[in-house]
Amino acid sequence: MTTPATDSNPVDTLRARLREGQQLLHEEYDRLGSPARLLRGRTRLVDGILDELWQQSGLPADACLAAVGGYGRGELYPYSDVDILILLAEEADSALGETIHRFISMLWDIGLDIGHSVRTVQACVEEADGDVTVQTNLLESRRLAGDAGLYRQFVARTKANFNPETFFQAKRAEQEQRYNRFNQTPYSVEPNCKESPGGLRDLQGIIWISLAAGLGHRWADLARHGLITPDEVSTLKRCERFLQHVRIRLHFISRRREDRLIFDHQEALAKTFGIKATKARRASEVMMQRYYLNAKKITQLNTILLQNLGARYLPLEGFVPRALNEHFQVIGDQLDIVDEHVFERHPGAILESFLLMQQHAELKGMTVRTLRALWHGRKLIGANFRRDPANRHTFLQLLQEPRGQTHEFRRMNQYSILGTYIPAFAKIVGQMQHDLFHVYTVDQHILQVLRNVRRLIVEEHAHEYPLMSRLISEFERPWLIFVAALFHDIAKGRGGDHSTLGMVDARRFCRQHGLTREDEDLVVWLVQHHLTMSQIAQKQDLADPDVIHNFASLVQNERRLTALYILTHSDIRGTSPKVWNGWKAKLLEELFLATRQLLRGNTPDQILGVSERQEVTRQKLRFFGLRPGTEDAFWNELDTLYFLRHDADEITWHTRMLYYRPRTEQPVVKARVNQGNTGIQAMVYLRDQPDLFLRMCGYFSRMGYSIADAKIHTTGHGFALDSFVLIDPTESNNYRDMVALIEHGLAEKLLAQGSLDVPSGGRISRQLKHFPITPSISLQPDERGQHFILSIVAADRPGLLFSVAQTLAEHDIRLHMAKIVTLGERAEDTFLISSPKLDNTAKTVQLEASLLERMKI
Repeated sequence: MTTPATDSNPVDTLRARLREGQQLLHEEYDRLGSPARLLRGRTRLVDGILDELWQQSGLPADACLAAVGGYGRGELYPYSDVDILILLAEEADSALGETIHRFISMLWDIGLDIGHSVRTVQACVEEADGDVTVQTNLLESRRLAGDAGLYRQFVARTKANFNPETFFQAKRAEQEQRYNRFNQTPYSVEPNCKESPGGLRDLQGIIWISLAAGLGHRWADLARHGLITPDEVSTLKRCERFLQHVRIRLHFISRRREDRLIFDHQEALAKTFGIKATKARRASEVMMQRYYLNAKKITQLNTILLQNLGARYLPLEGFVPRALNEHFQVIGDQLDIVDEHVFERHPGAILESFLLMQQHAELKGMTVRTLRALWHGRKLIGANFRRDPANRHTFLQLLQEPRGQTHEFRRMNQYSILGTYIPAFAKIVGQMQHDLFHVYTVDQHILQVLRNVRRLIVEEHAHEYPLMSRLISEFERPWLIFVAALFHDIAKGRGGDHSTLGMVDARRFCRQHGLTREDEDLVVWLVQHHLTMSQIAQKQDLADPDVIHNFASLVQNERRLTALYILTHSDIRGTSPKVWNGWKAKLLEELFLATRQLLRGNTPDQILGVSERQEVTRQKLRFFGLRPGTEDAFWNELDTLYFLRHDADEITWHTRMLYYRPRTEQPVVKARVNQGNTGIQAMVYLRDQPDLFLRMCGYFSRMGYSIADAKIHTTGHGFALDSFVLIDPTESNNYRDMVALIEHGLAEKLLAQGSLDVPSGGRISRQLKHFPITPSISLQPDERGQHFILSIVAADRPGLLFSVAQTLAEHDIRLHMAKIVTLGERAEDTFLISSPKLDNTAKTVQLEASLLERMKI
């Protein structure tokens, strides 16, 4: 490690020295397991190399080299950037600029990832003025080489221009912005161990504020100033050490600067910690739960420290306490316990504290001593506490209050109160979901769903989902949907059907808390069927009268229907931003409105018979100015199945476009934007031809659109009349601009009858590489015995629908309808097909084998 550089080839020598030193540090870390030794060791290694190069650089004696950022702090992770500041006595001329350029180039040539800046002292002062990022970088600077006097001048000038209170406010705002980038939660399934809430940045931010305030740079310094307790110091050190291990090992595993716990690395990371899989969970899941619990402690202590540091600038002692009741008082805008032993004397006050936060909008938080008492008070919540009628009443009040559920249930979970009061909830705290569409742990998903339901009630958000907001405003006792939200996924990870198992927990809770039988039945029914409405809306034909009738029979009344619609809507939106889209919203709304009409004794379009549907369509055609009988020639070529599969609006559109050219020899392609800008509806009409559906699939895929719905029909005179719903996976929503392009481009493609547009395979996502989906197929006759329903589950990828359609064509299977459902990386598609071959067992087995082969990644 100490081989001196030679004059002949200093770069090669120093590069070898750096590589050898870093390898020795890696080996020492593997042997001793000390993150501090590695971080300090790499810092010293780089310090020595930079000092040696500086001496050889030819830079002027009145210049100075300083380490800033993490390097200045003395924490160089294996692949971290090396941030340096070159201080100059005056602005550089061209000759000095060239010397600096050669110096920096040599650092890169050696193998260091350099982040550098070149400034005069005055420039540093000016740049730091009002820029919290620059101030933070300079705060932990260290002189490495060069003019010590210039460095002292730099430190004095920057400190003189520093306002600790302004810095504190800026860092707190910066943290809030960072939290917002990560959706205010450390519990995403691929967190960033540096930047996510509960990551290293939460700890570094506290130290920066402490340094700015002159309180020191160690946790022990903060304890000496009474900002944290000795026990909290020990906890912080353990949490910091764990995160240091995580980040160091991520760098070694990925061989680069990687701070995200992505799926690619989670199993390998678990292995480095010696974590093994259990019967129920992968090693990565065990490790990630440990990470989430660590992040939870950090966010708790970060909150306490920020409040204590903030109190230096706005001391609570300056406020006269205002009594709320015998247990609590208000100091400033904080809820405070009257003394440290309140919860020990009156354990029920634990739940009462959250209720008071809901009832008093002027309260912005809890005092540090209250938060500490809550954390310790969680141990007071046992069986006797849960059986106490007063506590059960208070918990129901938390659900029933007109405001505050989102924040207070998150706070209850943060301080482990929610999991100790509902033990079943504790089991899913920090539990990952490897279903490729949930991006949060189970507990965070549940709280996100609760937040989504609550948001529908808030007037200022009514513009987001107007129908949902109106429905919940008219719903009696909407807090029952909160209860269903709390329990809908609470049984995940136990094995078996989580909906069925969750019913048991939900019923127990309802009975223990004295809900009426009617309310209990509603909550339990919602938990049981929380997936049903989504499955029907996305996988079944909503133009089929039987689908609407069967769903209406299941829900039985409008109250159940409305509650299930609200819960389903909130549940899907709480999984991942990628899962929810306007098309799914439209399907749910269509199913809801049709079922509500039926339950009210009316006749929705979806359950009209053929003659009634035709009559409604005729009325619509008259509205557009078509004379009676105009439609007859075109309709005579359409069979009963066409009128059953399309609603009156679609039939009206088709008729208006085609009534005057029922036997055209030119392809007719028409497109329009779906209501609510939820996609494009495309219609294709031409004389039937081989591989027609394949051609259209290939074209739409090349255009970047996904087919969400397809209805395939052949008229009595041999024409194909196919309709599609297309959505843009990127959600750019420029659908209106694409209508003319699709009409012109697809018509030309069909007229030319050239080669097929075979979609490219595309790249397989990281998630699918590590959590593959085993393709599965179900082929069953429909209830009428006229068609077969083909259901597939597979890993979603570009060209999947094309592969399925190609396989069906090769086996002479006729496709009548396709319902395409994408849940993150998972495709669950349903096809209505027919063929005499499907009555032959051997042919059916061949078809299924071919499909499975095509669906493999």
